[in-house]
Amino acid sequence: MEFGSIALEAIVGFIALFILTKILGKTQMNQITVFDFISVLVLGELVGNAVFDENVGVREILFAVALWGALVYFIDFFTLKVRRSRKILEGMPSILIRRGVIQYDELKRNKLDLSQMLQLLRNKNVFSLKEVEYAIFEPSGTINVLKKHKYQQPNHQALNIPEQEVLLPITIIGDGKIIQENLKEIEWDENRVTMEVEQQGYQLEDVVYAEWEKGKGLFILTSE
Repeated sequence: MEFGSIALEAIVGFIALFILTKILGKTQMNQITVFDFISVLVLGELVGNAVFDENVGVREILFAVALWGALVYFIDFFTLKVRRSRKILEGMPSILIRRGVIQYDELKRNKLDLSQMLQLLRNKNVFSLKEVEYAIFEPSGTINVLKKHKYQQPNHQALNIPEQEVLLPITIIGDGKIIQENLKEIEWDENRVTMEVEQQGYQLEDVVYAEWEKGKGLFILTSE
């Protein structure tokens, strides 16, 4: 009976976790945030401990999984609706290298040293800092790199293509909301955004995503 009880609880816990995963949605392992990682650990501990606790039955396991799932779902829903909460709950990307210059304040803030950053760059097949125009440290712990123009593939230097300025597109609208801090980067205000959107034949409320790049203007994606 003891082995049968453990087997039953393990199977129920497995099925409950499987269903919870389907409900909450899929996230690639290399894209999970710190909060996602902690959630997985705690949920695994809840089920694991419950399976081998004689005083805990199937109902308690299902209750623990459902309660934790509801909390995670609420946090995901909250961060989706309240953009400002993402900085606290999910973290924000950090620019570690801007226009070829290392941002040591950002390294310190993210508790990284130069050796760790170089290792992350090597994972992206970048073995020299002189190649990097921008390096962005993501909340998932990965790094994304935008190389200087002459080092981009195909190798522009080898093809004798004149060197050009490398520019980072700036997100102006995300999830249908204007990102005020990014407007300061390009010295725009909300009226300018509205005008630019309407010039392309759209209404501001229909825009889901928009990014601005020097020389190329505003790129817009709508909900339709």
